[in-house]
Amino acid sequence: MADRNLSIVTGSGRHRSVAEEPVTSVLPKGDIPYDADHEFTADEEVLAALGYKSEFKREFSLWTTFSVSFAVLGLLPSFASTLYYGMGYAGTAGMTWGWLIAMVGIQSVASSMAELCSSMPTSGGLYYAASALAPPGWGPLAAWITGWSNWLAQVTGAPSVNYGTAAMILAAASINNPAYTPQNYQIFLVTVLIMLIHGCMASVPTKWIAQINSAGSTFNIFALIVVIILIPAGTNREDRGLPKFSSSSDVWGTIYAGIDFPPGVSILMSFVGVIWTMSGYDSPFHLSEECSNANIASPRAIFLTSATGGTFGWFLQLVVAYTVVDIDAALNDPIGQPYAAYLTQVLPLRMVNAVLALTIIAGFFMGQGCMIAASRVTFAYARDGCFPLSKYWSRVNKYTLTPVNAVWYNNVIGIIMLLLIFGGELTIGALFSIGGIAAFVAFTTPIFIKTAFVGRNFKPGPWNLGRASPIIGSIASAFVALMIPILCLPSSTGSDLTPATMNWTCLVYGGPMFGVLIWWLVSARKWFKGPRVNIQHRAFQEGDVSFDGKAINGDGESESGSHEQSKSMSP
Repeated sequence: MADRNLSIVTGSGRHRSVAEEPVTSVLPKGDIPYDADHEFTADEEVLAALGYKSEFKREFSLWTTFSVSFAVLGLLPSFASTLYYGMGYAGTAGMTWGWLIAMVGIQSVASSMAELCSSMPTSGGLYYAASALAPPGWGPLAAWITGWSNWLAQVTGAPSVNYGTAAMILAAASINNPAYTPQNYQIFLVTVLIMLIHGCMASVPTKWIAQINSAGSTFNIFALIVVIILIPAGTNREDRGLPKFSSSSDVWGTIYAGIDFPPGVSILMSFVGVIWTMSGYDSPFHLSEECSNANIASPRAIFLTSATGGTFGWFLQLVVAYTVVDIDAALNDPIGQPYAAYLTQVLPLRMVNAVLALTIIAGFFMGQGCMIAASRVTFAYARDGCFPLSKYWSRVNKYTLTPVNAVWYNNVIGIIMLLLIFGGELTIGALFSIGGIAAFVAFTTPIFIKTAFVGRNFKPGPWNLGRASPIIGSIASAFVALMIPILCLPSSTGSDLTPATMNWTCLVYGGPMFGVLIWWLVSARKWFKGPRVNIQHRAFQEGDVSFDGKAINGDGESESGSHEQSKSMSP
C-alpha cells in the first residue's frame, strides 16, 4: 500500500485515503478507485478498494445474512443426514465430548475466516484472500487451489442435502407403510425434483431470496428447539422397560466399536458428522457483496452462525445420546435412514411423523440456502475466468440482478453427481466426505498463509481477533492438518477392506483436484493470474491527487490521467 495521501470523495462528502480503508486493498500502488459519474457509498468504496465494482443490490442485513448461513448450516437436517457417521463410528461418546473437542477447532476456523471476511468482504471470499495474502509469485496458485476446492465443497452441498431430505421423505413413507421399501431410482427422482425447485427459488431477485431465507432460518431455529424439547419429553423408553434416559457413565464413557480402528481414531473419524454439519458458516463471506455494512455484518454472521450452531448442535447430540436404545438396530434398519430408525425406537408413531416433518421442511430450506451460496461462489470465480465458458456463468440477469446462469450451471452438475446414488450408500456418502474435506482445504489455506507468512503485516478490518489472531489461526491450521487424513480413512481394515467398504473420498475429491493441478501445470499457470480487478481506477506515479480525479504534476499543473482497466490482481 502506498504511503501517499491518495483520497476519494465518498457519498457523504468526506475525504478518505485509500490506505485508511479497513480492507486489504489490492489496487496497484495504493491506486484510487475512480468513477467520475458516481459517488461511492461506504460499501461500494470498500469493494472498490478490493478492485471490484458493485453489481448487486445490497439488500442483505446482518439478520438476513445470518439467516442464509444458518439455513445452509441446517443443524437439524444436517444432523439427521450424518447420524450414521457421528453415532456409527464412535457411539454416544463421539456425540458428547467428541463434539466439544471438534467445536474448538471448528470455531477457530470460523473466527479466523470472519477476520479475513472483514478485511476482504467480496464474493470471491477465501479464494480472493488466498491470492491477496500469498507470498509474491504464489498468489495465482493459492487462489487456484483454494477456489477449486471451495467450489467442489459448494457444488456438492445442495445435492448431498437434498439427497438426505429425499431419503427422509421416503423413509417416512416406509415407516407408515412397512410393506414399502425405498428404491435407489425413487430417491434419485425425488432428489432431482427438489434440485429443480431450488433452482427456480434461487433465481429470483435478492430481496425475495432474503425474505425466503429469513423465513427458512426462523423455521430451522423453531424446528430445532421443538425437536430438542419433544424427544426427551415424549420418549416412550419406559414403555420398553428402560429408564427414561441412559446413565451418564454409559453415554459419556462408552465408545461404540463401529469401525476397525482404536477408540481415539474412532472419535476423530466421527468428526466427519460435526464438520459436515458445521460447514455452512462461510456463506456470509460469499454474500458480502449483497450485504449492507458488509465488513462488519458479514464477519459477525460467520462467527454467530458457528457459535450458535455449535451450541444448539451439541444440545441435539445430547438428546439423542441419552435416549437412543440400540445403535446397531438404528444403523442397520431396512428403511435405510438411521435418524428415522432412531426416532421409531424412542417415540410413538405420531411423534415420529411430526419430527420427521419438521426435519424434512428444515432440510428443504437448507438445500435452497446451499444452492444460493454455491451460485455466488460460481459467479465470483467465473468473473475471474476460472471455468470453461466463464463469460456465460458470470452474467448477472438484468431482470433479477442475480447470477441465474451460475445457479443452473451448478444445478446441472449437482444432478449429474447424484448418479452416485446408484453405486450404493458408501458411494453417495462420498458427497458428504467431499463437502467436509474440500471445505476445510479452502477454509484453511488463506488462514494458514496469513498465520505463517503474513503475520503482523496483515491489515485487519473492523471485526478482528486482535492479539489472539495468530494463536487462533494456528489452532485452526493444526486442526485441519490433523483432520484431512482422518477424513480419508476407511471404516474397515485388513481383509475386511473391500471396494464396498472403501472410503472413496480420496478418489472423488482427489481425482478432480489432481486434474485441476495438471490443468494448472499444462495451461492455467500461463493465463490465470488470480482474481481480476474489474473497476476503473487511475495509476499515479508521482505528485498529489485532486478530488476531481486529476493528477497534479510536479510543476503544479493539472493534467488528465488515463483510465486503466487492470486485467488481474497482483498478489
